[in-house]
Amino acid sequence: MLQIFYESQDFFLLKELEKLGPKKGVITQSVKDVVQSLVDDDLVSKDKIGTSVYFWSLPSCAGNQLRNVRRKLESDLQSSKKRFTELVDQCNELKKGREESDEREEALAELKAIELKYNELKEEMGQYADNDPAAFEAMKKAIEVAHGAANRWTDNIFTLRQWCSNNFPEAKEQLEHMYKEVGITDDFDYVELSPAIPLRAVGDQMLERQFSNGIM
Repeated sequence: MLQIFYESQDFFLLKELEKLGPKKGVITQSVKDVVQSLVDDDLVSKDKIGTSVYFWSLPSCAGNQLRNVRRKLESDLQSSKKRFTELVDQCNELKKGREESDEREEALAELKAIELKYNELKEEMGQYADNDPAAFEAMKKAIEVAHGAANRWTDNIFTLRQWCSNNFPEAKEQLEHMYKEVGITDDFDYVELSPAIPLRAVGDQMLERQFSNGIM
């Protein structure tokens, strides 16, 4: 498609390019997409004159485009070289005081041992997460919230049931049948909250586990 523009150095409508494209091996159906891609790459210019859109491209335009690309790449290369030099200097600076020595090897070995011990203790703590007093307290608060929400909906159900009974007394049997279908039976009532286990009891359980595992 660029050859069409360079050889003629003329302006074209899209329909004209669609006729010329097959002569250069570009099928008619693809001419529009190819030309648009060239426009997007700044290799072909286009402008609307009146109701028509014209396309054109001169060899000098392509040369300018390539020169601009080259200048940008050269600028990026210089920036990359400068950054590389800065990183090399930084790396050399960080190496100071970190030269290989017996003392450094011992320190690294000690650090590795501490990290292994830390991971072991962290994993061991995970085994007692269920008995963590803070977690237990959070769970207790969550239970209280859930209990309040359950009884609030229970109260709403009783209120709605009473409203239906007052407004549709003739449909008592149908309503009772509907209640049973959705699980509102005679034993439907507010949820009772069982007394929570004291935190001291949780702490005693943790101590018992530690003694049984030989930790203390």
